[in-house]
Amino acid sequence: MQLGPYTLPNALFVAPMAGVTDRPFRKLCKQLGAGYAVSEMVTSRPDLQDSLKTSRRANHDGEAAPIAVQIAGTEAQMMADAARYNIDRGAQIIDINMGCPAKKVCNKWAGSALMQDEALAIGIVEAVVKACAPHGVPVTLKMRTGWCADVRNAPTLALAAESAGVQMLTVHGRTREQGYKGLAEHDTVALIKSRVNIPVVANGDIDSPEAARDVLACTGADAIMIGRAAQGRPWIFREIAHFLATGEHLPAPDLVDVKGWLIEHLHDHYALYGEYTGVRSARKHLGWYARSLPLPVNAFAAFRERINGLTTAEAQLDAVAFHFDQWASMGPTDFTKTEEWKLAA
Repeated sequence: MQLGPYTLPNALFVAPMAGVTDRPFRKLCKQLGAGYAVSEMVTSRPDLQDSLKTSRRANHDGEAAPIAVQIAGTEAQMMADAARYNIDRGAQIIDINMGCPAKKVCNKWAGSALMQDEALAIGIVEAVVKACAPHGVPVTLKMRTGWCADVRNAPTLALAAESAGVQMLTVHGRTREQGYKGLAEHDTVALIKSRVNIPVVANGDIDSPEAARDVLACTGADAIMIGRAAQGRPWIFREIAHFLATGEHLPAPDLVDVKGWLIEHLHDHYALYGEYTGVRSARKHLGWYARSLPLPVNAFAAFRERINGLTTAEAQLDAVAFHFDQWASMGPTDFTKTEEWKLAA
């Protein structure tokens, strides 16, 4: 797939998720089969651009190109300035956030709230495209199907965005009103794909190889974007790639492989956040990893309880190694020995 001057290795994308898709997570997803990843949402407010939180979100050290940065805001000039600011710091693609459903974002009329004001939304798109054009940086747009069930205006905005110079559209098959509830519908994605001449990416409820196949078939989309299903399961991208290529399921990774990926992830995570913040922010990732494994409830709970009580990187790494080595040494029937798991924790 071609996006501006960049040829993407495949059509499996990592969705931008605040607090999740930081540099360590993006790098691991790319290593395990994702062809493209977009950064966490970065604010366009100049007074926050030098904050520690924003600087971490904009950190792309060692990440494979192309570097895609998602920006969010409500003012056209500020968004244009934010695009230039991030380009100066290594961004090679700028993505406009028009899909975030979070109240703290929408209450400020950013994210998916922009879909309520089409003139403002397109004014922002035009300003960002104009700011990026001299640098040869493509602009992409991520949005939802609309603000609510009665106002599904994504097809209208898609055509306007294409006319304004956007080079790729990603559509999450829910309205902002839905949040993440109910089921994603991809009919709107299919309609948009039939009307525009730029690549369209389908997003929402793609959590298995079969779901990926079905969404691609029903929408005609050029690519799919995966978010929540990749949390704790970054190898989902290679599973989907294998299935789409062969029609067969790739064997699940063994615990030794998962342990190696997780420890690599943790080291990169600590390097970005420092030990104090890194140990605490890694806990959610550790919980997601454990949840993705075929563990009994008690084993999962014991692991979470132990991890959440640790405060140093060394202790966290030791706990991960201990539990994974224990799990790897047990056969399938041993997973029923829940009392032993509790004692081990």
